[in-house]
Amino acid sequence: MTDAPRRTALDATHRGLGATMTDFAGWDMPLRYSSERDEHVAVRTRAGLFDLSHMGEITVTGPQAADLLDYALVGNIGGVKTGRARYTMICEDKGGILDDLIVYRLADQEYMVVANASNAQVVLDALSARAGGFDAAIRDDRDAYALLAVQGPESPGILKKLTDADLDGLKYYAGLPGTVAGVQALIARTGYTGEDGFELFVRPADAVALWEALTEAGKDAGLVPCGLSCRDTLRLEAGMPLYGHELTTATTPFDAGLGRVVKFEKTSNGGDFVGREALAEAAERAEARPPRKLVGLIAQGRRVPRAGYPVVTADGTVIGEVTSGAPSPTLGKPIAIAYVDAAYATAGTEGVCVDIRGSHEPYEVTALPFYKRQK
Repeated sequence: MTDAPRRTALDATHRGLGATMTDFAGWDMPLRYSSERDEHVAVRTRAGLFDLSHMGEITVTGPQAADLLDYALVGNIGGVKTGRARYTMICEDKGGILDDLIVYRLADQEYMVVANASNAQVVLDALSARAGGFDAAIRDDRDAYALLAVQGPESPGILKKLTDADLDGLKYYAGLPGTVAGVQALIARTGYTGEDGFELFVRPADAVALWEALTEAGKDAGLVPCGLSCRDTLRLEAGMPLYGHELTTATTPFDAGLGRVVKFEKTSNGGDFVGREALAEAAERAEARPPRKLVGLIAQGRRVPRAGYPVVTADGTVIGEVTSGAPSPTLGKPIAIAYVDAAYATAGTEGVCVDIRGSHEPYEVTALPFYKRQK
């Protein structure tokens, strides 16, 4: 027998809205409410409201909290100023990616690490295992937070109706404590859609009231509830990696074209961190002659590629593999992210196909992202 999926504080709200629910990383989550295409377009043109309470929050506190995170993660966390956030990763000794993370510095000696739902326990265990000798405490706060996100060009105007926090002064990848619709929240200008937007960390007991207030405030701006399905197509268009697809323990940050998140110049712990030696070697390989590169693929036809489909030449030689694929509402064509041999990774390379159930469908190689919002 298996454990039943966990439910967020907004479960009854989702069901009342007629959401199609799905088991995702052990959570019962809304996949869509109506049309995933309509939800996608709403986020690109107006605003969408998401329940992301399945994400995993881990709090690290103490005099050596920064030193511990600098040792445990690949980024320079000690260099993050209070009120700012940083995208980073946690890797194995051999350089493989355990998860990609956002770390918020809440106070001088307090950080919140946000992990993917599927890897929250893995990240918690790895941080705990690496904490020996550091004057720092690790706390599992997964049950302490609900997480709502408002994403899209209308999101600042919607949120301004409910808070007197300085949203205009809140930079991308920054967060501040504030009150939203009478609810205490950490207001973060972060997201996973490629649009401007905010993520609101609140107590689970406050989630329903906040959802209802945001829904009412966004009514005239065209805000709609959005599920995980459109979140995936939004991040795919924006070229954002998904753990288990573009990122795995079999890939390093350099394999994924994200070597910039690895900071070898850290000053704490003598510059030492888990995976440093292996990642230095991966950096040299990527600089010299990477075996494969992560690229975008745009279909010339209408058939949709899926993760695991082979990327081939016209004569059927396998040169890579699709990691994510879906129809793109913005481009009006199927798109994919794939690892391909370096010789075929240049944008505009011809003769590249995806093997879709035995049919070699032509695709155009392009640089990521497929979509970038106008500032």
